[in-house]
Amino acid sequence: MAIPIRRRRSDRQGRAPFDLRRTTFGFALIALIVAGGGLALRAAWDGAVSNPVPAVLLTLPLLAAAVVVLRRRRRARRVAKTVAGAAYGIVDAGLAELDAAEAARAEARPALPETAEPGPVDYAELDPYAFEEAVAELCRRDGCVDAEVVGGAGDLGADVLATTPDGRRLVVQCKRYGPDNRAGSQDLQRFGGTCFAVHEADVALVVSTGGFTEPALDYAEQCAILCYGPEELTAWSEGGAPPPWEDVAAPAEEPAVGLSGP
Repeated sequence: MAIPIRRRRSDRQGRAPFDLRRTTFGFALIALIVAGGGLALRAAWDGAVSNPVPAVLLTLPLLAAAVVVLRRRRRARRVAKTVAGAAYGIVDAGLAELDAAEAARAEARPALPETAEPGPVDYAELDPYAFEEAVAELCRRDGCVDAEVVGGAGDLGADVLATTPDGRRLVVQCKRYGPDNRAGSQDLQRFGGTCFAVHEADVALVVSTGGFTEPALDYAEQCAILCYGPEELTAWSEGGAPPPWEDVAAPAEEPAVGLSGP
């Protein structure tokens, strides 16, 4: 005779999906309730020790209620389920308030500006000192690690001093002029009178954002002074041309003179 097997209904039917945050807050709330109940029991115990007669009178109804609850397990389960549902309802309401507050704070935060990609530097828009610092930075970028701005009163025509990667002394004069103001021959002559004799330049360079006049270029060619106008400066800055000192050949080393034998 076959014995019919009763299939157990899955306990998982109708259950809500597991939510870690909701469960954590629920256990925290239950822990608070249990802690509060423990404190109440402790207070009741202390009161019973000091006044035993009222405590006994209060205990008898509680025992009777416990017996009734134990006999009515189903009702106790329903009560527990109702309490748990109420606790989770409180937790859900609190979490909803937190989410709403966080959303409000997020909307109140100012939006961060988008970072624009750096474009080419407009050297003509810089002030004179910033222009000198920008030229010194170009020198440092291309290997003149000791490049420094020395321009100012009494600089004798030198705005930037540096040492090239191959050990030569670089002297730079910076002319931050507008497009209608070109460096003239007098500017080059003043620089030419000090860059070699005073500063002992191996490479002399004049950088002008306004360009140069033809007489200035002629004088610079005679004195071996490099002239970089806006086009050459842009090409150097953007990596389209080698550093200026590479246009000047390093002096050849003189052969050592030895004593000839007999």
